[in-house]
Amino acid sequence: MATSTFRNKNKVRPIKTGAAKRAKIKSQKRRVVALGVPAEVAEKLQSDQLRMLLKYPKQTRQEFAAEA
Repeated sequence: MATSTFRNKNKVRPIKTGAAKRAKIKSQKRRVVALGVPAEVAEKLQSDQLRMLLKYPKQTRQEFAAEA
């Protein structure tokens, strides 16, 4: 019996595919643009920056409303 894979949940955990990652980032970019971030700026953001902007939507909306 393979107890190592049974007990170690990290080895049997489902892995997200590249397509799923790209789809998630694409939807996050759409959400950031809906908050008021210009589309050109949103396209150049990296995934961690996108998550940070989505973490605080009220602050993001105020920040980019002041710039516009």
